Amino acid sequence: MSSYNHTLGVHAGREDLRELGVHALPVDLSTTYPLQDLGTGTASLDALVAGDAEADNPVYARLLNPTVARFEKALARMEAAEAAVGFASGMAALTAIVLATQARGREIVAVRPIYGTSDHLLDSGLLGNSVKWTTADKVADAITSETAFVLIETPANPTLELVDIAGVVRQAGDVPVVVDSTFATPVLQRPLEQGAAMVLHSATKFLGGHGDVIAGVVACSEAMAAGLRQVRVATGALMHPWAAYLLHRSLPTLKLRVERAQQTASDLVERLQAHPAITRVFYPGRSGDTQHRLLERQMNGGGCILAFELAEGYEAASKVMRSVSLMTPAVSLGSVDTLIQHPAGLTHRVVSDAGRESGGIGSGLLRLSVGLEEADDLWEDLSRALTAARQAPTDPSSCAAPLRGECPSVLKTA
Repeated sequence: MSSYNHTLGVHAGREDLRELGVHALPVDLSTTYPLQDLGTGTASLDALVAGDAEADNPVYARLLNPTVARFEKALARMEAAEAAVGFASGMAALTAIVLATQARGREIVAVRPIYGTSDHLLDSGLLGNSVKWTTADKVADAITSETAFVLIETPANPTLELVDIAGVVRQAGDVPVVVDSTFATPVLQRPLEQGAAMVLHSATKFLGGHGDVIAGVVACSEAMAAGLRQVRVATGALMHPWAAYLLHRSLPTLKLRVERAQQTASDLVERLQAHPAITRVFYPGRSGDTQHRLLERQMNGGGCILAFELAEGYEAASKVMRSVSLMTPAVSLGSVDTLIQHPAGLTHRVVSDAGRESGGIGSGLLRLSVGLEEADDLWEDLSRALTAARQAPTDPSSCAAPLRGECPSVLKTA
């Protein structure tokens, strides 16, 4: 696997700034663009609606925005891709993939666990698709002539399970494999080099890195990008130019942020594994991890996310979230500050009970997105919360009660 470097992160998408006579990234907030003549406007409109990346005139910002296009070129370089397509959110990006691939079929093969709302979107059938859940070693058995694509997330959300990208690609044959690489970022993993057809990022997370932007992006071939752009034009799912600017501004520090947080995450994993309140720690490459060889072959480190399971279940997990003071109890991940959340009750609440069980998402599981704080400060905060949770009286029979039953959802179809 080729390595990602600081120089690429700093300069990708900025190659023409000297020619433009500026040092900071330009931002184009226009919603519409003056036309020199009707013929040029018509030709540009036709090209953009057909999925072209460029045209003589953007015409209208839903079709093309120069700031978004600049970020897309940068991200494509970072993922070693021909193209990238930006969206208003990671879920908008996944929606576009589903819609753009329906000419192949309406069946999706997916490996759990994945991000909770991704799971729910596929399972709901809202987009006219069906989903066949399988395990990473049974992908070939699940594929049929109606399979549009295979979806995997590695490291998986929230258990950090690694999926062998190249192995899944071999099983899939000519069926495209889509990899949600949000947890890894191009710093740690570049799935296209492992044979994947598309790389999906919730750019809200590490790519943005500061908790102040929502966006999604897909890196892929130009041919696949054209289909995604067609969906984006028709559905209005374009990334906002200000979001694109914030994302692009954050790319030069991506490697620094990921490497620093990864070092701290590894430190916390070692301490958690020795804590009496913890029954299991989830982290790629941890001591005794059976996936260590896959990690070395596929990634440049274990990443910045970890999870751990509390022996006393839901009530203890809830108490830990209430007791932390330096860490922020909140969903999302990849920010400069450390976030802690309860997957079964929050990010994966919309997943069916059976789906959570098959994905290993229990009532005592907490997920930690490690930020840039000092490791000792984070451990002091977390160990104090763990001690408080162990001292709290617990009724074992009620620990899972708040998680039983399906979450009401506007996505459920008849």
